[in-house]
Amino acid sequence: MLLGNACSVTNVDSPIQSNPVLDSPTETASPSLTRLKIAILPSVSSEQQKQRIQRLDEYLEQRLGISVEIQLTPSYAETVDLLVEEKVQMAYLGPLTYIQAKERNPNLEPIVAHIEKRTGRPWYSSVIIVNKNSGIETIEDLVGARFGFVSPSSTSGFLMPTSYLIENGINPPEDFTVIEYAGGHDKNATALITGKVDAIAIDYPTYLEFKNWNKFPTEEYQVIWESDPIPNAPMVISSELPVDFKIELKKALIDSPEGLVGISGIESSGYTLVSDEDYEAIRIMQKRLQKNQSST
Repeated sequence: MLLGNACSVTNVDSPIQSNPVLDSPTETASPSLTRLKIAILPSVSSEQQKQRIQRLDEYLEQRLGISVEIQLTPSYAETVDLLVEEKVQMAYLGPLTYIQAKERNPNLEPIVAHIEKRTGRPWYSSVIIVNKNSGIETIEDLVGARFGFVSPSSTSGFLMPTSYLIENGINPPEDFTVIEYAGGHDKNATALITGKVDAIAIDYPTYLEFKNWNKFPTEEYQVIWESDPIPNAPMVISSELPVDFKIELKKALIDSPEGLVGISGIESSGYTLVSDEDYEAIRIMQKRLQKNQSST
């Protein structure tokens, strides 16, 4: 299944189309809402990422005219809990974590996703990387390996690679000698570098980030698999927010200047509107994997 087909924007040669909802005249943010609380789990923990997130905070405060509080979370589970339990009104979720959160709280709504600057597309991919010294050269060679996933809630760091492995006759619990869950893409990359595991699954942008830092030199590490396109992680809000505020929030994000949107570690060039239907392919894959796991 080509997951890129699930994305609503595929033609980068055309500007984002006019939206009658966003183009309708509105006043400033609803006076009933005085503070916007946002939860974000950065895929790469770095000072640069913290600065990007701080700039997003400042931009939204200026644009919306209300206080904005961004909370950096240490795990997928905590990010989801904060949004599902309505302790925050907006969160940056991965595609799979959005699906999981939506199952727990139907009043959640994805509004925008970033456009990756490298490709000009609102999607990314998952990769499996190996240490060349492990002797692993193909997917089949992974049998008997020590393998690192990001989290059971990670799309590119678990769902996509696990589904691919199963489709190709590899059952991770049975065929890997060790399975580690690092909790973050950068932490999983570090687990490979330090020799804790022989192979890992992470998102491709994190791989590029580490490669640019010369932490994944070509002579030592190799990508042996890359997934089909995955719809980019959405910004998700409570659908119970005031309608006028939701419109202003979408407009603010769509209009945001370049450089504010690299929250996940991905160099981005803006946001595009998304909807629940854009993540249906992820939902189908999750159900298929759950069915496979329950039958084994």
